[in-house]
Amino acid sequence: MAMKARTRAVALAAVSSLGIAALTPADAKTVVYVSNAQDGEIEAYSMDAKTGALTSLGKTKAGKVVMPMAISPTKKFLYAAVRSEPFTVITYAIDPKTGALSQKASAPLPDSMPYVSTDNTGRWLFTASYGGHKLAVSPIGANGLVEAPAIQVLETGKNAHAIMADKTNKFVYVPNLGSNQIMQFKLDAKTGKLTPNDPPLIKARAEHGPRHFRFSNDNRFMYVMNELSGHVAQFAVDQTKGTLKEVDSVASVPANAGLIPGVAQAPTGLAAPGAPAAPKADDKPKIWAADLQLTPNGKFLYSTERTTAKIALFTVAARTGKLTYVTNFATEKQPRGIKIDPSGKFLVASGEKSDKLAVYKIDQKTGKLSDAGRFAVGNGANWVEVITLP
Repeated sequence: MAMKARTRAVALAAVSSLGIAALTPADAKTVVYVSNAQDGEIEAYSMDAKTGALTSLGKTKAGKVVMPMAISPTKKFLYAAVRSEPFTVITYAIDPKTGALSQKASAPLPDSMPYVSTDNTGRWLFTASYGGHKLAVSPIGANGLVEAPAIQVLETGKNAHAIMADKTNKFVYVPNLGSNQIMQFKLDAKTGKLTPNDPPLIKARAEHGPRHFRFSNDNRFMYVMNELSGHVAQFAVDQTKGTLKEVDSVASVPANAGLIPGVAQAPTGLAAPGAPAAPKADDKPKIWAADLQLTPNGKFLYSTERTTAKIALFTVAARTGKLTYVTNFATEKQPRGIKIDPSGKFLVASGEKSDKLAVYKIDQKTGKLSDAGRFAVGNGANWVEVITLP
């Protein structure tokens, strides 16, 4: 038995030395991908379905500063945007048995893009530029690859921070943090073209700074994370017109946290003329919210705040979609990205100033988080994607 154990250990070491592409089918079922922005790499992990524990599967080169990622609707491809020049989007094929990534294509992007998503058909790639104040639509080939430049580039308000289609695939929304608004578009799924809805935008509450958003499972509501106020706004979505109407706004940062409203940050990796500087060391600490995610069953919503390094928990009312703040949990330093696994059992959090990923078990009755482990990660851990292999 000892000889067999040593043989297996040697074999595993050999696999590890070869990296992600050398894995066997038994090594992965649920896979976590994390973009390590400063290393210019995407790291993959297998997740234990019972404990949430992560095992590194290796790293794949991307480019500095790799940040946002999106998985195709077919789960066959991962798209990653590189925010250093030349600005590009890379297409990786996902091995259906191992989760291994292999680069298949690279295409230019018109600017540094901090957000990337696909439409629901997987034919169109949407990107938004915070520093360039624009959005772009790039074609995805029948082979799943992004190989051509964008077919449409539109100017937006200041600091476009996200872009995503609703669940009907008829409408697309773009929050502009600097202009304090959410742009509303109609999507032609056949051509990929976006046209302004009527009205073309809705204003957010003054100085809130809309950033990232998610839709309820029934598509009736949109939840928007406001970076500068830390509030999560709930919008009703008109199911015919696709227009938004705010119905509620709930704080994710308790008053006793000692934070004051935030200020818009300069674009990552860029020195934009006239962009607000980051707060000085002697300034009062400011709200700096980042990401939000809903559990697959739609019962719980989580959001992150980077200054205090906390994850907030909200419950979601079944009929009205109303959010109720419950509590917050300490997490990795400067939490930029969170993601919930498809089973809804675990939440993964990255910290841009931490060398660890945190995994939490989600209480299925209360939504409360409990530690499932901390795992080594590269520099500038940013975006998180989780996939269950078919």
